[in-house]
Amino acid sequence: MNFNKTLTNWYSINKRNFPWRNTKVPYFIWLSEIILQQTQIKQGLPYYEAFVTKFPTVFDLANAQESDVLKLWQGLGYYSRARNLHFTAKYIAHELDGIFPNSYKELIKLKGIGDYTASAIASICFDEPTAVVDGNVYRALSRYFGIGTPTNSTQGIKEFKSLATSLIDKSNPGDYNQAIMEFGATQCKPQSPDCRVCPFNSSCVALQKGLVDVLPVKLKKTKVTNKHFNFLVFISSDKKTVFEKRESKGIWQNLHQFPLVETKTSLQIDTFKKNPSIMDYLKDIPYEFSLYNDIEIIHKLSHQHLYTKFWIIEVNNLPEKGIPISELTKYPTPILISNFIDEFDFSI
Repeated sequence: MNFNKTLTNWYSINKRNFPWRNTKVPYFIWLSEIILQQTQIKQGLPYYEAFVTKFPTVFDLANAQESDVLKLWQGLGYYSRARNLHFTAKYIAHELDGIFPNSYKELIKLKGIGDYTASAIASICFDEPTAVVDGNVYRALSRYFGIGTPTNSTQGIKEFKSLATSLIDKSNPGDYNQAIMEFGATQCKPQSPDCRVCPFNSSCVALQKGLVDVLPVKLKKTKVTNKHFNFLVFISSDKKTVFEKRESKGIWQNLHQFPLVETKTSLQIDTFKKNPSIMDYLKDIPYEFSLYNDIEIIHKLSHQHLYTKFWIIEVNNLPEKGIPISELTKYPTPILISNFIDEFDFSI
């Protein structure tokens, strides 16, 4: 069986219609690929449409304020993608006169662009036969060829990249790459794929050997760390609050949040006043406090689970400079904070 011909024929019949599939403009392909990293298409599509509407060219994105980019990104997570997107847009606009590099070798040098994204842009926009390898590709190749090498091991990364490169249709690399990603996303799905209608069902090793539910193999993920977050939501008599920008590197860099106190265990009403970090905020300030959520809100990140409580602190005067509560939604925030702002009644 001719693998790439069968695959591209399947794609021509089954491909979904997305706006980035109707263009070869590098800016739009790059934007779609960055948004769709770690993101399902149904979630990413509205963000893509919002970005191309607000920033129709790389110059528009480059000239935007980072806070505006982060605000538009809000809810997608992995905010380093947005910061890198903005950084690279400025570099392309100001250093390269708005012209994207036209080869994998040069594309991969750009901040926020790795092997997968560089391969996608180079093949789709410039017809360079550089194979993409993402989760969908790992799954399709692992099952079809019966490969048990862990996909997230050093050996596996090299083995699957080499295999993908050997299979790519050199005469039409862009469509081939999109075809194999689409095939993994819609046909060779992670759970319960319908192998009866698969064009490869007569030659798929995993199907013949009963390994569809076993492959691909992945090494165990990094241990998840549990953290306890306590956000102090100040509400002053003149309807202001304290809202801080996270300056340090890490999750949520340059996003805004209420003052945060991290504790080793979950705080209760009777232990709230015993925490020295919280008391530093409240020193010499008359206040009343209450707990918004008795049950912790669990916010799951890739390597961290945040067990979160929001403490409502009513004061006459804020402990530091504040902002009007009515302006909270103007700031880029993590979805955890955004959801609280939407749900809480600040009119108390």
